[in-house]
Amino acid sequence: MPCDYSLSDVLERLYENQQALQAAVMELTLLVEEQGAQEVGGNVRGALWTMGENAGHIKQGLARLKKSDIG
Repeated sequence: MPCDYSLSDVLERLYENQQALQAAVMELTLLVEEQGAQEVGGNVRGALWTMGENAGHIKQGLARLKKSDIG
C-alpha cells in the first residue's frame, strides 16, 4: 500500500482541491451573473474552461503515476 504522502497521493489531493475550487468559483460566478455582471461571468467561465481542459490531462497523468507506483 502506497504511503499517504507519496507523490501520487499528494497530486491527487491537489487535483481534488482544484475540482472543489472550480465548483466554488462557478457558484460565485452564477451569483455575480444574476446581479448583472455578465462580462465578469464570461471571464471567469473562460478561466474555468481552461481548468476543465487541463483536468483531463492531470487525471491521465495521475493514473499513469499511480500505475508506476504499484509496478
